[in-house]
Amino acid sequence: MTYILGLNAFHADSAACLVKDGELIAAAEEERFRRIKHWGGFPSEAIRYCLKEAGIGLDAVGHVAINRDSRASLWRKVAYVVARRPSLDMVMSRVRNRQQWGDLKAQLAGALPEMTFKGEFHQVEHHLCHLASAFLVSPYDKAVAVSVDGFGDFASASWGVGEGNRLTIDGRVHFPHSLGIFYEGITQFIGFPHYGDEYKVMGLAPYGEPAYAKEMEQLVHLKNDGSFALNLRYYTHAKEGSKYEVRDGMPSGGRIWSPAMAELLGPARGKDDALEQRHKDLARSAQGMYENAFFNLLGALHRKYGLDTVVLSGGCAYNSVANGKIYERSPFKHCYIQSAGGDAGGAIGAAFQVWHTLPEGSSAKRSFVMDHAYWGPWATADEIAAAIAARQADIDAANCVVEAIADEGELCRRTATAIAEGKVIGWFQGRLEWGPRALGNRSILADPRRADMKDILNLKIKRRESFRPFAPSILREAVPDWFETDDDVPFMMQVFRIRPARRASIPAVTHVDGSGRLQTVTTKGNARYHRLIAAFGDLTGVPIVLNTSFNENEPVVCKPEEALDCFLRTKMDVLVLGDTMITRRD
Repeated sequence: MTYILGLNAFHADSAACLVKDGELIAAAEEERFRRIKHWGGFPSEAIRYCLKEAGIGLDAVGHVAINRDSRASLWRKVAYVVARRPSLDMVMSRVRNRQQWGDLKAQLAGALPEMTFKGEFHQVEHHLCHLASAFLVSPYDKAVAVSVDGFGDFASASWGVGEGNRLTIDGRVHFPHSLGIFYEGITQFIGFPHYGDEYKVMGLAPYGEPAYAKEMEQLVHLKNDGSFALNLRYYTHAKEGSKYEVRDGMPSGGRIWSPAMAELLGPARGKDDALEQRHKDLARSAQGMYENAFFNLLGALHRKYGLDTVVLSGGCAYNSVANGKIYERSPFKHCYIQSAGGDAGGAIGAAFQVWHTLPEGSSAKRSFVMDHAYWGPWATADEIAAAIAARQADIDAANCVVEAIADEGELCRRTATAIAEGKVIGWFQGRLEWGPRALGNRSILADPRRADMKDILNLKIKRRESFRPFAPSILREAVPDWFETDDDVPFMMQVFRIRPARRASIPAVTHVDGSGRLQTVTTKGNARYHRLIAAFGDLTGVPIVLNTSFNENEPVVCKPEEALDCFLRTKMDVLVLGDTMITRRD
C-alpha cells in the first residue's frame, strides 16, 4: 500500500492531495480552510484534511511530491542572468522564493509537529505536473497534452504526448515569453489589479469589439511551430520581474506593463475609473489575440502528432471561452480539462507523476479517472445539527424556520419550488468541490428564467461587477436541446452557445453574446443535484438552474458554520444544509 501526498506550496492556490495506490483519496485548496482567496503559503490544513479523510497519520505516507523543481531549465536560467542582467530585486525575489519551498522536510515538520514523516521527497518540474494533472487522470489512453500558464520553473508552456501511464515533453516556451503574462498585463491595464482578475476580462470581452486587434498583434508574435513570443518592449517582467510575492499567505503582483503599452493602446484605466467602451474593446481584442495564439498552438500540435484528443492544463486552461471553441477552431475532436487545471491541480500532477515512476506504479495499468470534482471535506448530520444549534438564537432573530426533511425527493421538490418562486438558495451537500468552480455541492442556486435574477443576486449576496455572467447547470441528457453542443462538461470549464430559440427562456444565464459556461450534471456524478434540477425541470419545463459559488467575497464555504454565516449576513432566502432546510419567513 503506497500513499503519496501531492503539494502546491508557496504559490497562489496552495493545495494538497492524497493518492493511494494510484487512486485519488482527497484533494483540497488551502484557501478553503484559511478563508483567504488564493491563499499561497504551506498547505498545512489541506494536508491535515487529506490525512484525516484517509484515516492515517503522516508516518503512513511513503512519498511527498511538490510541483516545483529548482533544477529544471538550470542552464537557461544561468544564460538568461548572464545575457539579460536582470535587476538585483528580481534575482533576490527568486532566491527567497526558492528558500521557502526548497526545504520540504523542515516545512512539513514545522507545520505538523505532532506527526513524523519517514518517506521520500520529490520535486517534480512545474509543467510536467500540469501535464500529468490532466492526462494521468483523464479517460484517454493516448492524447496530446498541453500546458499554458504564467510561469513555472522558467517556462510558460509545454506540450507532448501521454500514452498509457507515461508522458513525454517535446516542446516548451521559456521565460520571458508567456500567454499568461500577455493576458495579465492587459488585465492590469484595463484596471483589474488583483491576483486572478483575468476572468473579469473574459467576462467583459463580449461587450466590446475587436477594435484593437492590430495593436494586440504587436504584443504577441505567433510562430509556425505553434509557439509564441512577447514583444518585451511592452512588458517589464523580463528585467524587473513580475513583482509577484506571497505575504502572509496572500499572493499579489506589481504592474508588469511598460509605458510603451499606453503609447500603443492609449491611457490605462484606474481600478476605480468608469468602464468605457474603449476598455470593453480592449478586453475583446485581448481575448481574440489569446484565442489566435492558443489555436495556433493547437493547430501545430495536431499537425505534429496526428492525434484527435487533447488534454489541457495550466492557468490558461481556465479560459473557458477559448476552451469552448476547440472543436470549432482546431481539428481536435475530444478534450479533457480536470476541475483544477491551474496551480492547485499541480499537486495532483506531482502525486500521480511520482506514482507512475515508482516500481509498483510504473507496471500498473492506469485505471483512475477524475470524472467528478467532489474530493474535499464533508459534514455529518450530527455536525450540521450542532452548527445549527450553535446559531439557533441568530436563526430565530432572522425570523427563520428550520425543518428536517429526510425524504430526498421531497427535499428536492421543496427546493425546486422555492427556486421557481424566485427565491435564492444556499445549497450545501456532500464533499466540497476541488477547483475554483462550485459544482452543486457548495452552490447558490436561482431561477435562470428571470431576467432580473443577476441583479437580485448581486444585490442580495454577490456584489460583483454587472458584466460578469452567471452559469447554468443542466441535466446532461438535455444538453443538445439547449446548447450548440452535445459534449460532457462536468467541471464548467467550457463556454458554448445557447441555441438561439432557447435564449429568451433562460436570460439569467445567457451572456450578452448568447453563450453560457455550462455544467453538465449526471446521476452518476452528483445524484442529488441531478434530482433537484430534474424536479425544477418538471415544475417549469426548464432542466437548468442558475449556479454560482456559495460565498460572499470570500473562498467558497467549506463547513456548515460558514454556510450559516453567509446565509445569515446576506439576504439569501433559503439554506439547505444536507437534509435540513432553513427558510426565511416572508
